[in-house]
Amino acid sequence: MPISVIVLTFNSEATIGATLDSARRVSDDIHVVDSFSTDRTLDIARAAGAQIVQHPFSDYGNQRNWAIENLPLKHDWQLHLDADERLSEELASSLPKLALGGQSENTVGYYIPRLVHFHGRPLRHGGMYPIYHLRLFRNGRGRCETRKYDQHFHATGPTDRLRWPMIDDIRLPLSEWTARHNRWADAEVEEILNPDHSAIRGGTGNPVAEKRSQRAFYYRQPLFLRAFLLFLYRYIWKLGFLDGKEGLIFYVLQTFWFRFLVDAKLYERRKGRIA
Repeated sequence: MPISVIVLTFNSEATIGATLDSARRVSDDIHVVDSFSTDRTLDIARAAGAQIVQHPFSDYGNQRNWAIENLPLKHDWQLHLDADERLSEELASSLPKLALGGQSENTVGYYIPRLVHFHGRPLRHGGMYPIYHLRLFRNGRGRCETRKYDQHFHATGPTDRLRWPMIDDIRLPLSEWTARHNRWADAEVEEILNPDHSAIRGGTGNPVAEKRSQRAFYYRQPLFLRAFLLFLYRYIWKLGFLDGKEGLIFYVLQTFWFRFLVDAKLYERRKGRIA
């Protein structure tokens, strides 16, 4: 299983070095798709030996699919990472074993669990781990949804799950992190009001469909109240409080504040339509 690696970047100097270091352990064909960074991202990528191409960013789905369609990939399998994601030691070590015959000949893609590190703290509770993402698949068998928010890859053919995680290393200052969530809240509201009917639907059989079923259940709950209930579920019932002060910040902002903001913006949009 020779692997080509694709990494999306924009002003990612804080994390891109670790991402590319881990990618070099499994690939000699690493591609960086950059959205015109103005910091040291490209210097770091060049020093790491990555092939760099710049492409205007509209949304994650379109950027990922552009990369799939246009990059001159050397190998038959492709692994997709964000600039703040890296392979864990165990995952980097296990992929060569997979290449030696551990995978089924019919398998076209692999779901990889993601472990979030928030400002240096791994979040192992609160339902945050494992969350599976399809990031490794054969050429020609995978695409990314074109949803405006929370886009996932999907594959045509049998898939399997890997045991070891990739690390999502969130180091953004809180001002930038919350600013991004404010933009994502707008995208989530737009998706609710104008859903992409080609997106992965809820159901069983793969982790993303199961997650979509859970989200559909969430959105059937009362407006505003559901944000409180989700916070209590994650922080108390799912033991998020065991993730320390970093976990407290994360669950308050990402689970409660962000979800409440989505509801507030949704209420605003619907009220505006009535008016």
